[in-house]
Amino acid sequence: MKLRLRTKFLLSMLLISAGLTATSLFLVHHIVEEQVKRSLVADLDNSVSTFKNFQREREVNLARSADLLADMPNVRALMTAPHDATIQDASAPFWRLAGSDIFVLARSNGQIAALHTTASDFSREMAQASLSASIAEPGAEHWWFGNRHLFQVSLKPVYFGPAAENRLLGFLAIGSQIDDAVASQVSRVAASQVAFSYRDTVVTTTLSPAQESELVRKVDRVSTGADEMHLAGEKFLGTSLELANDGAPTVRLTVLKSFDRATAFLDKLNHLLLGLGLAALIAGSLLVFFISHTFTRPLGSLVAGVRALEKGDFTYALDPHGGDEVAEVTGAFNRMRQSLLKTQQALLEAERLATIGRMASSISHDLRHALAAIVANAEFLCESHLTSPQREDLYQEVRVAVDQMTDLIDSLLEFSRTRDSLRLSYGDLKATAEWAIHAVQAHPGLQKTKITLEARGNCAGNFDQRKLERVFFNLLLNGCEAVSGAGEIHIDLREVTGGAEVRITDNGRGIPEPIRHKLFEPFVSYGKENGTGLGLTVVQKILQDHGGDIKVEQSSPQGTVFRLFVPLLPAFEHASPGNGSAPSRVATPHPATLD
Repeated sequence: MKLRLRTKFLLSMLLISAGLTATSLFLVHHIVEEQVKRSLVADLDNSVSTFKNFQREREVNLARSADLLADMPNVRALMTAPHDATIQDASAPFWRLAGSDIFVLARSNGQIAALHTTASDFSREMAQASLSASIAEPGAEHWWFGNRHLFQVSLKPVYFGPAAENRLLGFLAIGSQIDDAVASQVSRVAASQVAFSYRDTVVTTTLSPAQESELVRKVDRVSTGADEMHLAGEKFLGTSLELANDGAPTVRLTVLKSFDRATAFLDKLNHLLLGLGLAALIAGSLLVFFISHTFTRPLGSLVAGVRALEKGDFTYALDPHGGDEVAEVTGAFNRMRQSLLKTQQALLEAERLATIGRMASSISHDLRHALAAIVANAEFLCESHLTSPQREDLYQEVRVAVDQMTDLIDSLLEFSRTRDSLRLSYGDLKATAEWAIHAVQAHPGLQKTKITLEARGNCAGNFDQRKLERVFFNLLLNGCEAVSGAGEIHIDLREVTGGAEVRITDNGRGIPEPIRHKLFEPFVSYGKENGTGLGLTVVQKILQDHGGDIKVEQSSPQGTVFRLFVPLLPAFEHASPGNGSAPSRVATPHPATLD
Protein backbone atom coordinates (compact mmCIF):
# COMPACT_ATOMS: atom_id res chain seq x y z
CA MET A 1 0.00 0.00 0.00
CA LYS A 2 1.38 3.39 -1.02
CA LEU A 3 1.28 6.12 1.64
CA ARG A 4 1.03 9.79 0.86
CA LEU A 5 3.82 12.05 2.09
CA ARG A 6 1.40 13.83 4.43
CA THR A 7 0.36 10.49 5.90
CA LYS A 8 4.02 9.58 6.44
CA PHE A 9 4.60 12.86 8.28
CA LEU A 10 1.55 12.29 10.45
CA LEU A 11 2.43 8.66 11.23
CA SER A 12 6.01 9.67 12.03
CA MET A 13 4.76 12.34 14.42
CA LEU A 14 2.37 9.90 16.07
CA LEU A 15 5.09 7.27 16.50
CA ILE A 16 7.64 9.79 17.83
CA SER A 17 5.15 11.40 20.21
CA ALA A 18 3.88 8.04 21.42
CA GLY A 19 7.44 6.81 21.91
CA LEU A 20 8.50 9.95 23.81
CA THR A 21 5.36 9.85 25.96
CA ALA A 22 5.82 6.18 26.80
CA THR A 23 9.52 6.71 27.56
CA SER A 24 8.75 9.71 29.76
CA LEU A 25 6.08 7.79 31.65
CA PHE A 26 8.44 4.88 32.17
CA LEU A 27 11.33 7.07 33.36
CA VAL A 28 9.16 9.17 35.66
CA HIS A 29 7.48 6.08 37.08
CA HIS A 30 10.83 4.34 37.59
CA ILE A 31 12.50 7.39 39.19
CA VAL A 32 9.59 8.14 41.49
CA GLU A 33 9.25 4.48 42.40
CA GLU A 34 12.93 4.28 43.34
CA GLN A 35 12.62 7.50 45.33
CA VAL A 36 9.59 6.14 47.18
CA LYS A 37 11.44 2.92 47.86
CA ARG A 38 14.42 4.79 49.32
CA SER A 39 12.04 6.86 51.42
CA LEU A 40 10.31 3.71 52.72
CA VAL A 41 13.64 2.12 53.58
CA ALA A 42 14.59 5.23 55.53
CA ASP A 43 11.20 5.17 57.29
CA LEU A 44 11.71 1.51 58.18
CA ASP A 45 15.10 2.31 59.71
CA ASN A 46 13.54 5.16 61.67
CA SER A 47 10.71 2.89 62.79
CA VAL A 48 13.16 0.26 64.05
CA SER A 49 15.19 2.91 65.85
CA THR A 50 12.04 4.30 67.43
CA PHE A 51 10.98 0.86 68.65
CA LYS A 52 14.43 0.20 70.11
CA ASN A 53 14.07 3.34 72.20
CA PHE A 54 10.56 2.30 73.17
CA GLN A 55 11.78 -1.18 74.05
CA ARG A 56 14.60 0.12 76.19
CA GLU A 57 12.17 2.28 78.16
CA ARG A 58 9.92 -0.76 78.76
CA GLU A 59 12.87 -2.81 79.91
CA VAL A 60 14.06 -0.05 82.26
CA ASN A 61 10.60 0.37 83.76
CA LEU A 62 10.20 -3.37 84.27
CA ALA A 63 13.64 -3.67 85.83
CA ARG A 64 13.00 -0.71 88.13
CA SER A 65 9.64 -2.11 89.23
CA ALA A 66 11.15 -5.56 89.82
CA ASP A 67 13.99 -4.06 91.91
CA LEU A 68 11.59 -2.09 94.04
CA LEU A 69 9.33 -5.06 94.69
CA ALA A 70 12.22 -7.42 95.40
CA ASP A 71 13.59 -5.03 98.04
CA MET A 72 10.25 -4.53 99.85
CA PRO A 73 10.29 -6.02 103.39
CA ASN A 74 6.73 -7.26 103.00
CA VAL A 75 7.68 -9.26 99.92
CA ARG A 76 10.70 -10.71 101.74
CA ALA A 77 8.53 -11.62 104.71
CA LEU A 78 5.94 -13.19 102.42
CA MET A 79 8.61 -15.39 100.81
CA THR A 80 9.30 -16.98 104.22
CA ALA A 81 5.72 -18.27 104.48
CA PRO A 82 5.66 -22.07 104.53
CA HIS A 83 2.56 -22.57 102.41
CA ASP A 84 2.23 -21.70 98.68
CA ALA A 85 -1.46 -20.93 99.09
CA THR A 86 -0.61 -18.26 101.67
CA ILE A 87 1.92 -16.71 99.30
CA GLN A 88 -0.56 -16.92 96.38
CA ASP A 89 -3.25 -15.06 98.31
CA ALA A 90 -1.01 -12.54 100.01
CA SER A 91 0.85 -11.59 96.77
CA ALA A 92 -2.24 -10.23 94.99
CA PRO A 93 -1.82 -6.67 96.36
CA PHE A 94 1.80 -6.63 95.19
CA TRP A 95 0.69 -7.69 91.65
CA ARG A 96 -1.79 -4.83 91.55
CA LEU A 97 0.89 -2.51 92.84
CA ALA A 98 3.28 -3.59 90.06
CA GLY A 99 0.60 -3.04 87.37
CA SER A 100 2.12 -5.84 85.28
CA ASP A 101 0.50 -8.47 83.08
CA ILE A 102 2.22 -11.32 84.90
CA PHE A 103 3.50 -11.61 88.50
CA VAL A 104 5.38 -14.64 89.76
CA LEU A 105 6.93 -15.52 93.16
CA ALA A 106 9.08 -18.63 93.26
CA ARG A 107 11.01 -20.32 96.04
CA SER A 108 14.75 -20.65 95.98
CA ASN A 109 14.57 -24.02 94.24
CA GLY A 110 12.70 -22.44 91.28
CA GLN A 111 9.24 -23.79 92.13
CA ILE A 112 6.46 -21.26 91.60
CA ALA A 113 4.64 -20.31 94.79
CA ALA A 114 2.38 -17.59 93.38
CA LEU A 115 1.22 -16.81 89.83
CA HIS A 116 -0.94 -13.87 88.77
CA THR A 117 -1.53 -13.05 85.07
CA THR A 118 -4.03 -11.28 82.84
CA ALA A 119 -3.91 -14.25 80.41
CA SER A 120 -6.16 -16.80 82.01
CA ASP A 121 -5.08 -19.58 79.63
CA PHE A 122 -1.40 -19.12 80.47
CA SER A 123 -1.11 -22.03 82.90
CA ARG A 124 1.19 -22.56 85.87
CA GLU A 125 2.97 -25.31 83.92
CA MET A 126 3.77 -22.87 81.10
CA ALA A 127 4.99 -20.32 83.61
CA GLN A 128 7.09 -22.94 85.42
CA ALA A 129 8.78 -24.01 82.17
CA SER A 130 9.51 -20.42 81.21
CA LEU A 131 10.78 -19.59 84.73
CA SER A 132 13.09 -22.59 84.81
CA ALA A 133 14.55 -21.58 81.42
CA SER A 134 15.01 -17.99 82.59
CA ILE A 135 16.77 -19.02 85.83
CA ALA A 136 19.19 -21.06 83.76
CA GLU A 137 19.92 -18.12 81.47
CA PRO A 138 22.06 -15.16 82.47
CA GLY A 139 20.61 -11.67 82.56
CA ALA A 140 17.52 -10.11 84.07
CA GLU A 141 15.41 -9.64 80.91
CA HIS A 142 13.62 -12.65 79.48
CA TRP A 143 10.78 -13.62 77.11
CA TRP A 144 8.11 -16.09 78.15
CA PHE A 145 5.80 -17.76 75.65
CA GLY A 146 2.88 -20.10 75.99
CA ASN A 147 -0.43 -20.69 74.23
CA ARG A 148 0.20 -17.72 71.83
CA HIS A 149 0.91 -15.41 74.76
CA LEU A 150 4.23 -13.54 74.75
CA PHE A 151 5.54 -11.74 77.84
CA GLN A 152 8.58 -9.54 78.30
CA VAL A 153 9.73 -10.48 81.85
CA SER A 154 12.20 -9.01 84.33
CA LEU A 155 13.49 -11.64 86.79
CA LYS A 156 14.98 -10.59 90.17
CA PRO A 157 16.27 -12.74 93.09
CA VAL A 158 14.82 -12.02 96.53
CA TYR A 159 17.41 -12.08 99.37
CA PHE A 160 17.08 -12.16 103.15
CA GLY A 161 19.18 -9.27 104.23
CA PRO A 162 21.83 -7.69 102.07
CA ALA A 163 22.37 -9.27 98.64
CA ALA A 164 26.04 -9.55 99.37
CA GLU A 165 25.34 -12.19 102.04
CA ASN A 166 23.66 -14.28 99.30
CA ARG A 167 20.88 -15.61 101.52
CA LEU A 168 18.41 -16.40 98.68
CA LEU A 169 14.74 -16.57 99.59
CA GLY A 170 13.38 -17.00 96.05
CA PHE A 171 12.66 -15.20 92.78
CA LEU A 172 10.30 -12.43 91.69
CA ALA A 173 9.28 -12.04 88.06
CA ILE A 174 7.05 -9.35 86.57
CA GLY A 175 6.34 -8.76 82.90
CA SER A 176 4.28 -7.05 80.23
CA GLN A 177 2.38 -8.97 77.59
CA ILE A 178 2.92 -8.27 73.90
CA ASP A 179 -0.73 -8.15 72.78
CA ASP A 180 -2.88 -6.34 70.23
CA ALA A 181 -2.83 -3.14 72.27
CA VAL A 182 0.96 -3.12 72.36
CA ALA A 183 1.10 -3.91 68.61
CA SER A 184 -1.28 -1.01 67.86
CA GLN A 185 0.76 1.33 70.04
CA VAL A 186 4.01 0.30 68.34
CA SER A 187 2.31 0.63 64.93
CA ARG A 188 1.30 4.21 65.72
CA VAL A 189 4.72 5.09 67.03
CA ALA A 190 6.49 3.53 64.01
CA ALA A 191 3.82 4.63 61.49
CA SER A 192 3.98 1.12 60.03
CA GLN A 193 2.35 -2.28 60.18
CA VAL A 194 4.01 -4.50 62.77
CA ALA A 195 4.03 -8.15 63.71
CA PHE A 196 5.52 -9.88 66.79
CA SER A 197 6.52 -13.50 66.35
CA TYR A 198 8.02 -16.19 68.55
CA ARG A 199 10.10 -18.57 66.47
CA ASP A 200 7.72 -19.44 63.56
CA THR A 201 4.52 -18.34 65.31
CA VAL A 202 3.00 -14.92 64.74
CA VAL A 203 1.83 -13.78 68.18
CA THR A 204 0.13 -10.51 67.28
CA THR A 205 0.01 -8.19 64.28
CA THR A 206 -1.77 -5.15 62.90
CA LEU A 207 -2.18 -6.79 59.48
CA SER A 208 -5.47 -8.11 58.14
CA PRO A 209 -6.28 -11.81 58.70
CA ALA A 210 -5.53 -12.66 55.04
CA GLN A 211 -2.19 -10.86 55.19
CA GLU A 212 -1.38 -12.44 58.55
CA SER A 213 -1.96 -15.94 57.15
CA GLU A 214 0.54 -15.28 54.36
CA LEU A 215 3.01 -13.64 56.74
CA VAL A 216 3.12 -16.86 58.79
CA ARG A 217 4.74 -18.62 55.80
CA LYS A 218 7.19 -15.79 55.08
CA VAL A 219 8.07 -14.30 58.44
CA ASP A 220 11.31 -16.25 58.74
CA ARG A 221 12.46 -14.89 55.35
CA VAL A 222 12.44 -11.23 56.41
CA SER A 223 15.97 -10.08 57.07
CA THR A 224 17.26 -7.06 58.92
CA GLY A 225 17.50 -5.27 55.60
CA ALA A 226 14.62 -4.00 53.42
CA ASP A 227 12.90 -6.92 51.67
CA GLU A 228 9.95 -6.90 49.29
CA MET A 229 7.03 -9.22 49.86
CA HIS A 230 3.44 -9.57 48.66
CA LEU A 231 0.75 -10.21 51.23
CA ALA A 232 -2.80 -10.81 49.95
CA GLY A 233 -2.09 -8.95 46.74
CA GLU A 234 -0.46 -5.93 48.40
CA LYS A 235 3.25 -5.14 48.07
CA PHE A 236 5.22 -4.36 51.26
CA LEU A 237 8.74 -3.41 52.18
CA GLY A 238 9.69 -5.07 55.46
CA THR A 239 12.52 -5.34 57.93
CA SER A 240 12.93 -7.34 61.15
CA LEU A 241 14.42 -6.73 64.58
CA GLU A 242 15.61 -9.55 66.80
CA LEU A 243 14.31 -8.91 70.33
CA ALA A 244 15.84 -12.07 71.81
CA ASN A 245 18.36 -14.48 70.36
CA ASP A 246 19.72 -17.49 72.12
CA GLY A 247 21.58 -18.89 69.14
CA ALA A 248 18.44 -19.06 66.98
CA PRO A 249 15.83 -16.39 66.32
CA THR A 250 13.32 -16.56 69.16
CA VAL A 251 11.43 -13.27 69.43
CA ARG A 252 11.21 -11.01 66.40
CA LEU A 253 9.53 -7.75 65.50
CA THR A 254 8.67 -7.35 61.82
CA VAL A 255 7.97 -3.82 60.56
CA LEU A 256 6.15 -3.48 57.23
CA LYS A 257 5.55 -0.45 55.01
CA SER A 258 2.92 -0.72 52.27
CA PHE A 259 4.65 0.01 48.99
CA ASP A 260 1.36 0.09 47.07
CA ARG A 261 -0.15 2.72 49.34
CA ALA A 262 2.99 4.80 49.21
CA THR A 263 2.98 4.69 45.41
CA ALA A 264 -0.77 5.15 45.01
CA PHE A 265 -0.17 8.72 43.94
CA LEU A 266 1.85 7.34 41.02
CA ASP A 267 -1.38 6.15 39.40
CA LYS A 268 -2.74 9.69 39.52
CA LEU A 269 0.57 10.98 38.22
CA ASN A 270 0.52 8.41 35.42
CA HIS A 271 -3.02 9.38 34.48
CA LEU A 272 -2.03 13.04 34.49
CA LEU A 273 1.04 12.39 32.36
CA LEU A 274 -0.95 10.15 30.03
CA GLY A 275 -3.58 12.85 29.61
CA LEU A 276 -0.91 15.45 28.95
CA GLY A 277 0.78 13.07 26.50
CA LEU A 278 -2.47 12.47 24.62
CA ALA A 279 -3.19 16.19 24.53
CA ALA A 280 0.32 16.85 23.25
CA LEU A 281 -0.09 14.03 20.73
CA ILE A 282 -3.36 15.44 19.40
CA ALA A 283 -2.02 18.99 19.30
CA GLY A 284 1.17 17.83 17.64
CA SER A 285 -0.75 15.78 15.10
CA LEU A 286 -2.90 18.76 14.17
CA LEU A 287 0.19 20.92 13.93
CA VAL A 288 1.97 18.37 11.76
CA PHE A 289 -1.14 18.05 9.62
CA PHE A 290 -1.22 21.76 8.90
CA ILE A 291 2.55 21.97 8.43
CA SER A 292 2.63 18.91 6.20
CA HIS A 293 -0.29 20.32 4.22
CA THR A 294 1.74 23.48 3.65
CA PHE A 295 4.75 21.45 2.57
CA THR A 296 2.99 18.75 0.57
CA ARG A 297 0.40 20.90 -1.25
CA PRO A 298 2.99 22.12 -3.79
CA LEU A 299 4.31 18.56 -4.06
CA GLY A 300 0.77 17.29 -4.64
CA SER A 301 0.29 19.85 -7.38
CA LEU A 302 3.60 18.78 -8.92
CA VAL A 303 2.59 15.09 -8.76
CA ALA A 304 -0.73 15.94 -10.42
CA GLY A 305 1.20 17.75 -13.15
CA VAL A 306 3.43 14.71 -13.66
CA ARG A 307 0.37 12.45 -13.95
CA ALA A 308 -1.23 14.87 -16.39
CA LEU A 309 1.97 14.85 -18.43
CA GLU A 310 1.90 11.05 -18.38
CA LYS A 311 -1.54 11.25 -20.00
CA GLY A 312 -0.30 13.74 -22.59
CA ASP A 313 -1.61 16.95 -20.96
CA PHE A 314 1.09 19.61 -21.31
CA THR A 315 -1.14 22.47 -20.13
CA TYR A 316 -1.91 21.42 -16.54
CA ALA A 317 -1.68 24.52 -14.33
CA LEU A 318 1.27 24.59 -11.90
CA ASP A 319 2.12 27.17 -9.22
CA PRO A 320 5.91 27.66 -9.08
CA HIS A 321 5.70 30.70 -6.75
CA GLY A 322 8.01 30.86 -3.74
CA GLY A 323 11.70 30.51 -3.14
CA ASP A 324 12.02 27.07 -1.59
CA GLU A 325 13.26 23.86 -3.16
CA VAL A 326 9.77 22.68 -4.10
CA ALA A 327 9.15 25.88 -6.05
CA GLU A 328 12.48 25.42 -7.83
CA VAL A 329 11.59 21.82 -8.73
CA THR A 330 8.15 22.95 -9.95
CA GLY A 331 9.70 25.66 -12.12
CA ALA A 332 12.26 23.21 -13.51
CA PHE A 333 9.49 20.70 -14.26
CA ASN A 334 7.43 23.38 -15.99
CA ARG A 335 10.40 24.33 -18.19
CA MET A 336 11.12 20.66 -18.88
CA ARG A 337 7.47 20.13 -19.84
CA GLN A 338 7.56 23.03 -22.29
CA SER A 339 10.80 21.68 -23.73
CA LEU A 340 9.26 18.21 -24.06
CA LEU A 341 6.23 19.70 -25.79
CA LYS A 342 8.42 21.44 -28.33
CA THR A 343 10.50 18.29 -28.81
CA GLN A 344 7.37 16.17 -29.19
CA GLN A 345 5.92 18.55 -31.74
CA ALA A 346 9.20 18.48 -33.64
CA LEU A 347 9.27 14.69 -33.52
CA LEU A 348 5.66 14.46 -34.63
CA GLU A 349 6.35 16.79 -37.49
CA ALA A 350 9.42 14.80 -38.47
CA GLU A 351 7.49 11.56 -38.17
CA ARG A 352 4.63 13.01 -40.18
CA LEU A 353 7.00 14.08 -42.91
CA ALA A 354 8.76 10.71 -42.85
CA THR A 355 5.39 8.94 -43.01
CA ILE A 356 4.30 11.10 -45.88
CA GLY A 357 7.60 10.36 -47.61
CA ARG A 358 7.23 6.61 -47.12
CA MET A 359 3.59 6.76 -48.16
CA ALA A 360 4.37 8.83 -51.25
CA SER A 361 7.21 6.52 -52.20
CA SER A 362 5.10 3.38 -51.74
CA ILE A 363 2.00 4.82 -53.39
CA SER A 364 3.92 6.27 -56.30
CA HIS A 365 5.62 2.93 -56.88
CA ASP A 366 2.37 0.95 -56.69
CA LEU A 367 0.39 3.43 -58.77
CA ARG A 368 3.17 3.69 -61.35
CA HIS A 369 3.29 -0.09 -61.62
CA ALA A 370 -0.49 -0.35 -62.06
CA LEU A 371 -0.63 2.61 -64.48
CA ALA A 372 2.18 1.10 -66.53
CA ALA A 373 0.20 -2.13 -66.85
CA ILE A 374 -2.92 -0.16 -67.86
CA VAL A 375 -1.03 1.90 -70.45
CA ALA A 376 0.74 -1.12 -71.92
CA ASN A 377 -2.44 -3.18 -72.17
CA ALA A 378 -4.36 -0.21 -73.55
CA GLU A 379 -1.78 0.15 -76.34
CA PHE A 380 -2.11 -3.55 -77.11
CA LEU A 381 -5.89 -3.14 -77.28
CA CYS A 382 -5.44 -0.54 -80.03
CA GLU A 383 -3.95 -3.11 -82.41
CA SER A 384 -6.45 -4.34 -84.98
CA HIS A 385 -5.15 -7.81 -85.55
CA LEU A 386 -5.98 -9.08 -82.00
CA THR A 387 -8.53 -11.82 -81.58
CA SER A 388 -11.45 -11.61 -79.16
CA PRO A 389 -9.82 -13.93 -76.55
CA GLN A 390 -6.66 -11.84 -76.68
CA ARG A 391 -8.65 -8.63 -76.19
CA GLU A 392 -10.49 -10.24 -73.23
CA ASP A 393 -7.17 -11.19 -71.57
CA LEU A 394 -5.85 -7.66 -72.05
CA TYR A 395 -9.08 -6.26 -70.60
CA GLN A 396 -8.80 -8.47 -67.53
CA GLU A 397 -5.21 -7.30 -67.00
CA VAL A 398 -6.42 -3.69 -67.12
CA ARG A 399 -9.24 -4.50 -64.69
CA VAL A 400 -6.86 -6.16 -62.22
CA ALA A 401 -4.59 -3.11 -62.28
CA VAL A 402 -7.55 -0.78 -61.72
CA ASP A 403 -8.77 -2.93 -58.79
CA GLN A 404 -5.30 -2.81 -57.25
CA MET A 405 -5.31 0.97 -57.47
CA THR A 406 -8.82 1.12 -55.99
CA ASP A 407 -7.88 -1.16 -53.10
CA LEU A 408 -4.79 0.90 -52.35
CA ILE A 409 -6.86 4.07 -52.23
CA ASP A 410 -9.47 2.39 -50.00
CA SER A 411 -6.73 1.28 -47.60
CA LEU A 412 -5.39 4.82 -47.39
CA LEU A 413 -8.87 6.22 -46.83
CA GLU A 414 -9.40 3.77 -43.95
CA PHE A 415 -6.86 5.67 -41.82
CA SER A 416 -8.79 8.92 -42.20
CA ARG A 417 -12.04 7.39 -40.93
CA THR A 418 -13.04 7.33 -37.27
CA ARG A 419 -15.04 4.84 -35.28
CA ASP A 420 -18.15 6.88 -36.00
CA SER A 421 -17.93 5.78 -39.62
CA LEU A 422 -18.90 2.20 -38.68
CA ARG A 423 -22.17 1.03 -40.24
CA LEU A 424 -23.48 -1.45 -37.72
CA SER A 425 -26.01 -4.04 -38.75
CA TYR A 426 -27.16 -7.32 -37.24
CA GLY A 427 -25.51 -10.36 -38.74
CA ASP A 428 -23.73 -13.64 -38.12
CA LEU A 429 -19.95 -13.60 -37.93
CA LYS A 430 -19.89 -17.10 -39.39
CA ALA A 431 -21.66 -15.89 -42.58
CA THR A 432 -19.17 -13.03 -42.86
CA ALA A 433 -16.25 -15.47 -42.59
CA GLU A 434 -17.85 -17.74 -45.21
CA TRP A 435 -18.18 -14.79 -47.62
CA ALA A 436 -14.47 -14.05 -47.19
CA ILE A 437 -13.60 -17.73 -47.81
CA HIS A 438 -15.59 -17.72 -51.10
CA ALA A 439 -13.94 -14.44 -52.15
CA VAL A 440 -10.45 -15.81 -51.52
CA GLN A 441 -11.11 -19.11 -53.23
CA ALA A 442 -12.41 -17.18 -56.28
CA HIS A 443 -9.03 -15.47 -56.54
CA PRO A 444 -6.88 -16.89 -59.39
CA GLY A 445 -4.13 -19.17 -58.14
CA LEU A 446 -5.56 -19.71 -54.60
CA GLN A 447 -8.03 -22.51 -55.33
CA LYS A 448 -5.58 -25.18 -54.11
CA THR A 449 -5.49 -23.86 -50.54
CA LYS A 450 -7.83 -25.77 -48.22
CA ILE A 451 -9.82 -23.43 -45.94
CA THR A 452 -12.04 -24.86 -43.19
CA LEU A 453 -14.41 -23.12 -40.79
CA GLU A 454 -15.67 -24.23 -37.37
CA ALA A 455 -18.15 -22.18 -35.30
CA ARG A 456 -19.11 -22.86 -31.66
CA GLY A 457 -21.80 -20.97 -29.84
CA ASN A 458 -23.78 -17.92 -30.87
CA CYS A 459 -21.57 -15.57 -32.90
CA ALA A 460 -24.33 -13.18 -34.04
CA GLY A 461 -24.56 -9.50 -33.19
CA ASN A 462 -24.20 -5.97 -34.55
CA PHE A 463 -21.02 -5.11 -36.42
CA ASP A 464 -19.92 -3.52 -39.69
CA GLN A 465 -20.17 -6.54 -41.96
CA ARG A 466 -18.40 -4.90 -44.90
CA LYS A 467 -15.32 -4.06 -42.85
CA LEU A 468 -15.14 -7.39 -41.03
CA GLU A 469 -15.38 -9.11 -44.44
CA ARG A 470 -12.29 -7.13 -45.35
CA VAL A 471 -10.59 -8.29 -42.10
CA PHE A 472 -11.24 -11.96 -42.84
CA PHE A 473 -10.34 -11.54 -46.51
CA ASN A 474 -6.98 -9.86 -45.80
CA LEU A 475 -6.00 -12.45 -43.17
CA LEU A 476 -7.03 -15.39 -45.35
CA LEU A 477 -5.26 -13.97 -48.38
CA ASN A 478 -2.16 -13.44 -46.27
CA GLY A 479 -2.39 -17.05 -45.05
CA CYS A 480 -2.81 -18.39 -48.58
CA GLU A 481 0.34 -16.60 -49.68
CA ALA A 482 2.17 -17.95 -46.59
CA VAL A 483 1.29 -21.61 -47.31
CA SER A 484 2.37 -21.31 -50.97
CA GLY A 485 -0.76 -22.69 -52.54
CA ALA A 486 -1.25 -26.30 -51.43
CA GLY A 487 -1.60 -25.64 -47.72
CA GLU A 488 -4.34 -25.54 -45.07
CA ILE A 489 -6.02 -22.68 -43.22
CA HIS A 490 -8.46 -23.22 -40.35
CA ILE A 491 -10.85 -20.64 -38.90
CA ASP A 492 -12.16 -21.29 -35.39
CA LEU A 493 -15.08 -19.10 -34.19
CA ARG A 494 -15.98 -19.35 -30.49
CA GLU A 495 -18.49 -17.45 -28.43
CA VAL A 496 -16.95 -15.68 -25.41
CA THR A 497 -18.21 -13.09 -22.93
CA GLY A 498 -18.94 -9.85 -24.76
CA GLY A 499 -18.31 -11.12 -28.28
CA ALA A 500 -16.50 -13.77 -30.27
CA GLU A 501 -12.95 -15.07 -30.29
CA VAL A 502 -11.49 -15.99 -33.68
CA ARG A 503 -8.37 -18.04 -34.34
CA ILE A 504 -6.99 -18.23 -37.88
CA THR A 505 -4.36 -20.94 -38.16
CA ASP A 506 -2.18 -21.79 -41.16
CA ASN A 507 0.61 -24.31 -41.71
CA GLY A 508 2.82 -21.92 -43.63
CA ARG A 509 6.40 -20.90 -43.10
CA GLY A 510 5.66 -18.42 -40.28
CA ILE A 511 6.24 -14.69 -39.98
CA PRO A 512 9.78 -13.63 -40.98
CA GLU A 513 11.89 -12.57 -38.03
CA PRO A 514 12.75 -9.05 -39.37
CA ILE A 515 9.09 -7.93 -39.28
CA ARG A 516 7.65 -9.79 -36.27
CA HIS A 517 7.98 -6.84 -33.88
CA LYS A 518 6.47 -4.33 -36.34
CA LEU A 519 3.96 -6.54 -38.12
CA PHE A 520 1.03 -4.13 -37.70
CA GLU A 521 2.92 -0.96 -38.66
CA PRO A 522 2.03 0.64 -42.04
CA PHE A 523 4.17 0.04 -45.12
CA VAL A 524 5.82 -3.06 -43.67
CA SER A 525 6.34 -5.60 -46.47
CA TYR A 526 8.71 -8.50 -46.77
CA GLY A 527 9.45 -10.72 -49.79
CA LYS A 528 6.56 -9.52 -52.01
CA GLU A 529 6.99 -7.62 -55.22
CA ASN A 530 3.60 -5.86 -55.21
CA GLY A 531 3.06 -5.43 -51.46
CA THR A 532 1.89 -2.11 -50.01
CA GLY A 533 2.39 -3.02 -46.32
CA LEU A 534 -1.12 -1.83 -45.34
CA GLY A 535 -3.09 -5.06 -45.07
CA LEU A 536 -2.54 -5.97 -41.38
CA THR A 537 -2.55 -2.31 -40.39
CA VAL A 538 -6.03 -1.96 -41.88
CA VAL A 539 -7.13 -5.16 -40.10
CA GLN A 540 -5.93 -3.85 -36.73
CA LYS A 541 -7.63 -0.47 -37.21
CA ILE A 542 -10.97 -2.01 -38.17
CA LEU A 543 -10.93 -4.30 -35.13
CA GLN A 544 -9.91 -1.47 -32.80
CA ASP A 545 -12.73 0.69 -34.20
CA HIS A 546 -15.10 -2.12 -33.18
CA GLY A 547 -13.50 -2.25 -29.71
CA GLY A 548 -11.60 -5.46 -30.41
CA ASP A 549 -7.99 -6.36 -31.09
CA ILE A 550 -5.69 -8.76 -32.93
CA LYS A 551 -2.54 -10.52 -31.74
CA VAL A 552 -0.09 -13.03 -33.10
CA GLU A 553 -0.61 -15.94 -30.74
CA GLN A 554 2.03 -18.18 -32.28
CA SER A 555 4.45 -18.08 -35.19
CA SER A 556 7.00 -20.72 -36.14
CA PRO A 557 8.23 -22.56 -39.24
CA GLN A 558 5.30 -24.94 -38.69
CA GLY A 559 2.68 -22.21 -38.99
CA THR A 560 1.10 -19.04 -37.59
CA VAL A 561 -1.93 -18.40 -35.39
CA PHE A 562 -3.73 -15.03 -35.33
CA ARG A 563 -6.13 -14.50 -32.42
CA LEU A 564 -8.89 -11.92 -32.83
CA PHE A 565 -11.47 -10.59 -30.40
CA VAL A 566 -14.60 -9.15 -32.02
CA PRO A 567 -17.17 -7.44 -29.74
CA LEU A 568 -20.72 -8.28 -30.79
CA LEU A 569 -23.27 -5.68 -29.73
CA PRO A 570 -26.79 -6.83 -28.79
CA ALA A 571 -29.34 -7.01 -31.64
CA PHE A 572 -31.42 -3.92 -32.42
CA GLU A 573 -35.11 -4.33 -31.91
CA HIS A 574 -35.86 -3.16 -35.45
CA ALA A 575 -33.07 -2.90 -37.98
CA SER A 576 -33.62 -0.74 -41.01
CA PRO A 577 -31.49 0.33 -43.93
CA GLY A 578 -31.35 3.80 -42.50
CA ASN A 579 -29.73 2.40 -39.34
CA GLY A 580 -27.00 0.64 -41.24
CA SER A 581 -28.58 -2.65 -42.26
CA ALA A 582 -27.06 -4.07 -45.41
CA PRO A 583 -28.57 -6.51 -47.86
CA SER A 584 -26.93 -9.84 -48.51
CA ARG A 585 -24.48 -9.95 -51.37
CA VAL A 586 -23.28 -12.61 -53.76
CA ALA A 587 -19.64 -13.46 -53.23
CA THR A 588 -17.42 -11.89 -55.85
CA PRO A 589 -13.66 -12.01 -56.24
CA HIS A 590 -11.81 -9.42 -54.14
CA PRO A 591 -8.40 -8.64 -55.60
CA ALA A 592 -6.91 -7.01 -52.52
CA THR A 593 -3.51 -8.26 -51.32
CA LEU A 594 -2.08 -8.35 -47.81
CA ASP A 595 1.54 -7.83 -47.02
